[in-house]
Amino acid sequence: MPQKLEQIEVRGGRVHNLKNIDVDIPLNQFVAISGPSGSGKSSLAMGILYAEGSRRYLEALSTYTRRRIGQSSRADVREVKHIPSAIALRQRPGVPSERSTVGSMSEIFNVVRLVFSRLGSPVCPNGHRVAPSISIAQAFDKASSSDDEDSWTIDCPTCGVSFKIPTAADFAFNGNGACLTCHGTGKVRQIDDDAIIKDENMTIDEGAVAPWRLPGRAFMATIARSRGVRTDVPFKDLTDKEKDFVLHGEKKRYAVDLHTSTGRVYNNNNSLYENAYDAIRDSLATVKSEGAIKRLNKFFIFKTCPTCHGSRIKPELLQQTVNGKNIAEVANLTLGSLLDWRDESLKTLPENMQKMARAIFSELTNNLRPLLQLGLDYLSLSRSGNTLSTGERQRIQLAKTLRTETTGVLYVLDEPSIGLHPDNVKGLISVFRELIAQGNSLVVVDHNVDLIGAADWIIEVGPGSGVKGGNIIAKGTPAQLKADARSLIGPYLSGQADILLEKTAPVAPKKGEETAMEVADFYNIKDVKVKFPEHEITTVTGFSGAGKSSLILNSLVVALENQKKLPKQVKSLQTNLKHVVSVDAKPVGKNTRSSVATYTTIMDHLRHLFSDLPEAKEKGYGLANFSYNNKAGACPNCGGLGMVGLDVQYLADIEELCPVCQGNRFKPEIAAIKWHGYSIVDVLNLSVEEALPVFSDEPKIERELKLLQEIGLDYLQLGQSTPSLSGGEAQRLKLVKHLNKSQKQTLFVFDEPTIGLHPTDVATLFKVFNKLKAKGATILIITHDLDLMTNADYLIDLGPRGGSAGGQLMAEGQVFDLLKEKTNSLTLQYLKEHVDKFHIVD
Repeated sequence: MPQKLEQIEVRGGRVHNLKNIDVDIPLNQFVAISGPSGSGKSSLAMGILYAEGSRRYLEALSTYTRRRIGQSSRADVREVKHIPSAIALRQRPGVPSERSTVGSMSEIFNVVRLVFSRLGSPVCPNGHRVAPSISIAQAFDKASSSDDEDSWTIDCPTCGVSFKIPTAADFAFNGNGACLTCHGTGKVRQIDDDAIIKDENMTIDEGAVAPWRLPGRAFMATIARSRGVRTDVPFKDLTDKEKDFVLHGEKKRYAVDLHTSTGRVYNNNNSLYENAYDAIRDSLATVKSEGAIKRLNKFFIFKTCPTCHGSRIKPELLQQTVNGKNIAEVANLTLGSLLDWRDESLKTLPENMQKMARAIFSELTNNLRPLLQLGLDYLSLSRSGNTLSTGERQRIQLAKTLRTETTGVLYVLDEPSIGLHPDNVKGLISVFRELIAQGNSLVVVDHNVDLIGAADWIIEVGPGSGVKGGNIIAKGTPAQLKADARSLIGPYLSGQADILLEKTAPVAPKKGEETAMEVADFYNIKDVKVKFPEHEITTVTGFSGAGKSSLILNSLVVALENQKKLPKQVKSLQTNLKHVVSVDAKPVGKNTRSSVATYTTIMDHLRHLFSDLPEAKEKGYGLANFSYNNKAGACPNCGGLGMVGLDVQYLADIEELCPVCQGNRFKPEIAAIKWHGYSIVDVLNLSVEEALPVFSDEPKIERELKLLQEIGLDYLQLGQSTPSLSGGEAQRLKLVKHLNKSQKQTLFVFDEPTIGLHPTDVATLFKVFNKLKAKGATILIITHDLDLMTNADYLIDLGPRGGSAGGQLMAEGQVFDLLKEKTNSLTLQYLKEHVDKFHIVD
């Protein structure tokens, strides 16, 4: 009998910053990998375990198949033994298109479409409703064995007419069933009438007609003036005839005199007039660049499709019902309500349909169960996929994986607790236990202390970030790590860590300064009045779907950006704030050409520094030569990327260092220019910490480096690609430009800023918040992190849960005052337990 394998053996791991590590990962257990941001956790989990587990599985497939599947390249590791086939769930799943919904992403809508086609009650052409019957299912059976579409028909028992019944495919809004007006998106794009006139108090000459500010439309005002429109009086004072010409005048050619900036006059007999609306439509027809599209989008609004009323499917399909509900009504149900609809529908079906109905509905139940376990009961099937948070998308992805009920698989998950309320973490842990019970192995990279504490085995990578990380510093059970002096997570597991941080006092605000807002009838928010102090730190908490984003990102932020014209749902806003900065965890920069140096002003200063050298001037090198994003300086072989891709047919594409520049990005002759013994290549290879003493006499560069150090990013290399940064690192980098000036009238909004952050990194992040606070800023943080809540000045909690059970103000006030009160807020109950665990007394 073969010996049972108990662990994956990794030997000589050198991916990214891993320092030739040897580590064993127990099989058939829940293993958590912990460590500071940038320590090498994902390098071990994704770069070795997933990369090798998936690559070896794919190598077992045929050459023909492998050529059509994206493959991982071989990991930089000496040896990996006993690794199962691997499936990964990454930290940031891609944002789906407008055509995706919760129903399509989870594949539950596929089952609902089947329910409606087989168990539905159709209506004949003469308006008679036909009760659900076994004959409908038989019609499909006949059709499946025939090429005759007429066999997809039934006879109306009332009038005898034969008619075709819709198939499951006919109910697909991404296929046959798509509404012909909106093409299955549920929305139509229309020009926003309110965006046409920028300000009625302005004259046309001052730019009142916003579309005439688009490229190539500047002379429309001249044509309008030649037709008798007064362009030097406020738009509101124009006659109806004048306004009509501006907004709806006929598109035709006119002879006009065009005046140049030099005073010369040209007679143009062939100038095409475009009214304000035509200027937008014609610009849209010829636009090509992303920047131009973005400028045009401000003139459009998306409205619910007038034909399908947002259901996405052809209106005639809504006649068919199951238990009195059409498919659009079922799609609008929350996931938590679908089981009730299932049970009620079964009761209405005849006995001879029960076996088939139960078989179909069991598939619905199996698909729903993991989603409900993961706390997504508040989502509706019709919810657009591109409106979901990162955590919600990841949990849908996890639920799809779970229901496959595989065995012998290695699951590698990156930050699955993103977006989860502490109460939902329990459901996530039970899902993990289910995966293990099915005979699988689980490796989870996470920072949630409760989730790590529930693991069977913990591996810690560290001790620091970047070059200071890459070592295995501790491993063992949660109990063992609590007693391990080397462990960074141990004190947080045991409650011995000091999580109460020093606060910065507000910068001389006027007493009682606060912002107050009322929001009504917006998604699940019915009528919420909320206030928070200015110049202080406020956390906004609650379950996923409780209304946090609706209240803050979609109402408060939008209202502050345009206080003269509040969004419809904002009934009132009183504030002293003038500006708003919204900071999310999206990657910085769109491609590998963006680096820490280029995102800050450091690269610009470096280019000036090198181009001013006597040797550079002697050779005729200017600023362009010291940029790897410019042909003048970039290596001609790799175009400044430093890497070249090699297509090796059915094997994974291989990336190799450019043989010309050896990964340095620059032309060799540019890399030969030295400043104080450093080439520009040498400088970009320095970490922030290493660069500080080098540029101590260059104040502009030193100032930027010190800011990066202050926000805890001193381990990053200046030339490091910004898209490779974690969500938390990206957020902090975005703040650099705001830390060197007063922010007394600015609101900073952070959405889940602790994504990817170890508890020790959260303390560093809070110091950044204190720096902003010292500049007079007002800070709002949407978060589930209990450490941030503990240290905040003020707390706003929405609930009681998510979706239709959310949208209410559960608590509002000073944090420790709220903890002394009896409350129905689940968030405050968990926060009280957290404060007690760490023995904090206010």
